[in-house]
Amino acid sequence: MLAQVFGPNSISHRSETTNWLGAIAQAVALLEADQKVTASYIDRVLEANQKHGPYFVVAPGIAIAHAAPGDDVLQTGMALLRLETPVFSGSNNDPVKLVFAFCAVDGTSHIELLSRFAEVMSGAGNVNSLLNEPNLTIVRNLLTA
Repeated sequence: MLAQVFGPNSISHRSETTNWLGAIAQAVALLEADQKVTASYIDRVLEANQKHGPYFVVAPGIAIAHAAPGDDVLQTGMALLRLETPVFSGSNNDPVKLVFAFCAVDGTSHIELLSRFAEVMSGAGNVNSLLNEPNLTIVRNLLTA
C-alpha cells in the first residue's frame, strides 16, 4: 500500500541547512517531482502552516506537511525529506529532522494508508533507522514494506 504512494523521487536527504518553510517546500517539491501534485500545492501547504501553526509536527522530530484535497492533487502521495541539520517550527516537538509531505485526492480514501504509515512509524527502531540509515534504498524499503 505505501509502495504506491512513495514515488521514485520521493525520498531525499539534505545536508545543506534550511529553515522550517524551506524544509516544507523541499518536501512538497518531491511530490511534484513524482507528479503527485501540481506546483500550486505548495502554496496551499504553506497557507495551512500559516493558518494553523506548526500542527504538521506530529511527534518529536517528525512533521507531515499537507493541505486539504484539491484540484492540484493528481494522485495520493507521500514523500520524505530527511534533514541533516534539524529545523525549528515553533512546535513543542522541535527540532524536526524528518519532514514528510502528504497529499490526498479526497477526504476518505487515504485513511487506511495513514493507518499503515502509523504502524510503520511505531515499529521498534523504525524512526531511528529513518533518522540514521545512510542508504536511502533501505529507508525506502522500510517505509514501503
